[in-house]
Amino acid sequence: MSIWIALILGIVQGLCEFLPISSSGHLVLLQQVFGIDNGALFFTIMLHLGTLIAVFVIYRRQIWEIVKSMCRFIALLFTLRFNELGKHLKTPTQRKIIMLMLATLVTTVLALIFKDVIDESYEGKYLGFGFIATALILFAMNFIHAKKQTIAKMRVPAALGIGLMQGVAILPGISRSGSTIAGATFFGLRKDEAAEFSFLLSIPAILGSLVFEIPNVIKTGLSNIPWIPVLVGVIAAAVSGFLAIKLMIRLIVNKSLNVFAIYTAVLGIAVLLDQLVFNVVLSNPFTTPIA
Repeated sequence: MSIWIALILGIVQGLCEFLPISSSGHLVLLQQVFGIDNGALFFTIMLHLGTLIAVFVIYRRQIWEIVKSMCRFIALLFTLRFNELGKHLKTPTQRKIIMLMLATLVTTVLALIFKDVIDESYEGKYLGFGFIATALILFAMNFIHAKKQTIAKMRVPAALGIGLMQGVAILPGISRSGSTIAGATFFGLRKDEAAEFSFLLSIPAILGSLVFEIPNVIKTGLSNIPWIPVLVGVIAAAVSGFLAIKLMIRLIVNKSLNVFAIYTAVLGIAVLLDQLVFNVVLSNPFTTPIA
């Protein structure tokens, strides 16, 4: 892998992780375009670490409040101060943590149940359908009546529903940010709160995916890893991810996401045509195995 390809993939990962166009879908597609195979799994994991840096930088205040609240919870639990513990569980930050944990739990359960389907999908089999699904989700947001609920007022069904949307978005081509923001908006969150919940939810999602892939990375080994391109890709993912979050927060509050819906719809159709008819980049996964 050259430095220029690593730079391109890093920028694409950072932008697509937080813009509603599916980072996994674009990485699968571009790895096919550039013919990347050796070390692709490790490189993808490192790019996700880059986007995680962007989330920590932008939401550092909220993350610090979450860390302090969790430490307070653990301290009260171990000192058996149950009266104070009950009050602590009702604080806005602790309620946010509970909602994030519930959503993450649903996503994790889905990932475990459908692991074989997910592994198969990363070969690009359902890529075109995934992009089209993203377009439909984003178009559907136009018909969701905006409400004023905050994360602190979220109810359990909302967290479970958003976790379900994120679980579906594990499939390449289906945008995680688009799905979770649409889900959060559907359940009544303010648009800015929906964006914050989605981006905070990406932290356990990304960390969880890294944990899931560690055994595969160990199995494949880290020999012959091009460390300079990897570092370039990580930095590019962090910088472009930072810019993408800033842009997405502005767009979700003041604009529609129709431009991304149109883009993913066109891309999905193009991918399907290439898979089923032209076979320029992708072979037909429904008749022949993908190399």
